[in-house]
Amino acid sequence: QVQLVESGGGLVQAGGSLGLSCAASGGTFSVYCMGWFRQAPGKERELVAAISRSGGTLYYSDSVKGRFTISRDNAKSTVYLQMNSLKPEDTAVYYCAAKRSPYYDRLPKEGEYDNWGQGTQVTVSS
Repeated sequence: QVQLVESGGGLVQAGGSLGLSCAASGGTFSVYCMGWFRQAPGKERELVAAISRSGGTLYYSDSVKGRFTISRDNAKSTVYLQMNSLKPEDTAVYYCAAKRSPYYDRLPKEGEYDNWGQGTQVTVSS
């Protein structure tokens, strides 16, 4: 099991930018696919971005495509989420998640992630 700790959340005005980081420990980071999920009050948790072990395969939900960028630094055991052009509807708790995978360039299904961080609050004011 890998331990995940998110950082970088906060309050930002609509149209602004925010960067999240997720530091992993206790495992070999490079064997994990990584994802960022979010959960807004009263809504189900949703996958917003994912990155394969190699970094060569990416996924973005339609709601964030073109505005968010996921990246990873295997040497630092860290995954990032750069969020630009933020909207009030991006307000949520953002969670980092990991899934160990034998594949370099395949992404797991949304329900297969089994390692979770504690979450970080992102609030976008209008």
